[in-house]
Amino acid sequence: MAKLAATTYGDALFDLGVEQSKIDELYEEAKTVLEIFETNSELGKLLNHPKIEKQEKEKFIQTVLGEFVSRDITGLLTIMISKDRQGNIVDALKYFAERVKEYKKIGTAYVTTAKALTEDQKKKVIGKLLDTTKYVDFEMHYKVDESIIGGMIIRIGDRVVDSSIKTKLDELTRDLKKIQLA
Repeated sequence: MAKLAATTYGDALFDLGVEQSKIDELYEEAKTVLEIFETNSELGKLLNHPKIEKQEKEKFIQTVLGEFVSRDITGLLTIMISKDRQGNIVDALKYFAERVKEYKKIGTAYVTTAKALTEDQKKKVIGKLLDTTKYVDFEMHYKVDESIIGGMIIRIGDRVVDSSIKTKLDELTRDLKKIQLA
């Protein structure tokens, strides 16, 4: 049920953005609100507190977040609070952001390497990803994990390309274990 609420509200915001040609503006504002929720855990507790009246929560959203975002975003959040869906706000905004990125053909890639990549290497990775996918841009997340020894692991959505030396050694070990000595 929670996932349904998040997608319903996320879809409504996405449709509004497309309809009013505000998709970029709403996307930036959604990222701002998500950042506020991520850096301030007390906000979620406040909005979910059973002893605080809905009207107080709605007024809080309109006055505090209204300084940073448009009425479209505060209106969505207010409606979610009035329908007791404040626990789904973060998921709805994340879902909306993912829809926008798909709409704009922006992929999200997670790249793991044994050593930090240079700027030139990062440009080559992005270039290769742009050449081999349907995306026109990428949001890149780099991580260093020395345990992979060398090579690289790239994850885009549910697809993973693992060319790490650790994986190749693990595969070789499994193959050698299968060989039976005569």
